[in-house]
Amino acid sequence: MAQTAATAPQAPAPGPAQAASDRPFDGRRTARHTYGALDLGTNNCRLLVARPTDEGFVVVDAFSRVVRLGEGLASSGRISDAAMDRALQALSVCSDKLRRRRVSLSRSVATEACRRAVNGREFVERVYRETGIALDIIAPEEEARLAMLGCHRLLEPGDGPALIFDIGGGSTELILIDTDGGDTPKIQSWWSAPWGVVSLTESEGRDFADAEERLAAYSRMKERVKHAFRRFAELLPKEKKNIRLMGTSGTVTTLASVHLSLPSYDRKAVDGLMVPSSAMRGISDMLSRMSMEERGQLPCIGTERADLVVAGCAILEAILDIWPAPTLGVADRGIREGILRALMARDGHPL
Repeated sequence: MAQTAATAPQAPAPGPAQAASDRPFDGRRTARHTYGALDLGTNNCRLLVARPTDEGFVVVDAFSRVVRLGEGLASSGRISDAAMDRALQALSVCSDKLRRRRVSLSRSVATEACRRAVNGREFVERVYRETGIALDIIAPEEEARLAMLGCHRLLEPGDGPALIFDIGGGSTELILIDTDGGDTPKIQSWWSAPWGVVSLTESEGRDFADAEERLAAYSRMKERVKHAFRRFAELLPKEKKNIRLMGTSGTVTTLASVHLSLPSYDRKAVDGLMVPSSAMRGISDMLSRMSMEERGQLPCIGTERADLVVAGCAILEAILDIWPAPTLGVADRGIREGILRALMARDGHPL
């Protein structure tokens, strides 16, 4: 099913959006207090619980589960009952963790699946009734801002323009930033395209007779994403010297794991890794030719990601086409870390 046009490029709002919270703000909070950040995406449900330190924060609890909230959304326009049930099971676990850890300030956000679904608000109300978690359906601009706040510290040093991207399940956010002057980069422009690993996979299906059909589908996916990025690409600097690129998503961390030939996922090895873009293209080409069963046998992909990783590769290659940085920075951090930093900053901790 054809998707809607990508969100028009925009300059950021005059100041960062104030973070909403599940509990009222109390300026008396200190470093002894515990903060929570929950990100319910189109594919995953993720939670971080942390306490501030002089250097940032230390994670005291975490949770992540594939829930595929957006499964079938492109064709039906609705979040299915089965997807709701999967998400609610995961959110119940998150609610228990927030309560046990005595979290004093938290923010819980939902992204593209809830934005697009006609029953997104209905689902959010059900989540609150059954788990006590107040999900905030955030706009693409806020999603981009939080992703940038969460990972910009890992950006490759330099004074050239930098692009940060977040490949989600239902959308992809691109953020062009200026790192001159100040610890926190300024967002020059951003873009949200309605293609993520779930929505793009469902545009082509999963079953192909042979490698030739798989490559043809991969080519079509890249063209869809390229078209969605077209207007944003026109706004990018024409001069491409000293450009930098960083990605935060399951796609880039998975491909980085394949690049390192890891027997199992290792966040310490992946988070902050710099990978030649040519190597990422090579891995993308290899995966696009493999059958789903062959991809599932790779240790850091497995059956859980085998059907979605190729769409992520197509999105990544489309990004490299418009922003051909020689090196890709990999961040295993993003929206949740951005939420934590924003919440802690409200209490006087360094952003």
